[in-house]
Amino acid sequence: MPIRAAVTIAATVLGLVLLVSFRTPPPSSVAGVALLPARSTPSPSSTSPAVTPSGAPPSGGRTPAATASPSATGLKDGSFTGKDFPNFYGDVQVQVIVSGGRITDVKALQYPTDRPQSAYISSVAIPYLHDEVLKAQSAQIDIISGATFTSDSYAQSLQSALARA
Repeated sequence: MPIRAAVTIAATVLGLVLLVSFRTPPPSSVAGVALLPARSTPSPSSTSPAVTPSGAPPSGGRTPAATASPSATGLKDGSFTGKDFPNFYGDVQVQVIVSGGRITDVKALQYPTDRPQSAYISSVAIPYLHDEVLKAQSAQIDIISGATFTSDSYAQSLQSALARA
């Protein structure tokens, strides 16, 4: 047998042995994930996301939009629920509260929680997105690195809620 053929066969066998013996970390392991720095707990005045453990909206379902006179910014005062925007990891839906023509609060009614990693990422990203909306006073918010799909769906749902306002 020529030497070239023997080397090729040996390399192929070695490659197959290494491929079969390769082990991946378990999917539920989030110990090595460095997503964002730790965040302090929001004060009682800033409402935390109103969500059931399943990620579904509270028993009230959709909140009807309140009607009032538009402010100088073009937003009516009241509570407005955005459309549900699905993504690869789960649906995202927000409710925006406008007072005095300004966005005073945003509540995440739905967000990805079905997988441990999705729940972890959402628990970190949703408060940052909340603060970003209050700072920007619009749906033109910065996307959170590591939560791109959730951030994008959050912004789309927020935009649909603001369109109703």
